[in-house]
Amino acid sequence: MVGGVLLLGLGGWLGIDAILRGEGRTPWLALAGLLFAVPVVIAFTVRPAVYAGADRLLVRNPFRTITLPWASVDTLRASYTSEVLAGGATYQLWAVPVSLRQRKRAARQQNRDAASPTSLGRTPGPGATADRRAQADQTMDDLRELAESNAGRDGAQGEPEVRWAFEVIAPTLAGAVLLVIMLLI
Repeated sequence: MVGGVLLLGLGGWLGIDAILRGEGRTPWLALAGLLFAVPVVIAFTVRPAVYAGADRLLVRNPFRTITLPWASVDTLRASYTSEVLAGGATYQLWAVPVSLRQRKRAARQQNRDAASPTSLGRTPGPGATADRRAQADQTMDDLRELAESNAGRDGAQGEPEVRWAFEVIAPTLAGAVLLVIMLLI
């Protein structure tokens, strides 16, 4: 997110400078470029989110929003990406990135903990944790727990709903068309 905000700041600074100080077609090209680039940067850096409530899971990806009642969720998994399987379809969870580096670090720490003297019958010291997991794996476990415990609720029934994010798609397409027209003229 920080990278996206910094990229937006840099693009805004350069784009507004080109609009205010540019000559000829430069202000129009800068405006078209900003109209194209700003929604794309927002879509891929700021927009992705996963919201888990008592009745449903809301997945907000770059170009669509998926609402999944807990009863429709078949499984949640994290291999190379985080995914939810629901209603015969697979949806990516862009907001829950899988880090293989974190997984390796957690596995090394678990191996160290298993070989430490505390695992040989001694009591663990303060600050020792029994289960060290990568962040994505822990998040997916929490979501699985929510799915299992809330699937039977009356409000958690229904079919998955997918809505395209036209608030991102429309300005991106408009900017792309305007940019192509400006480049061809």
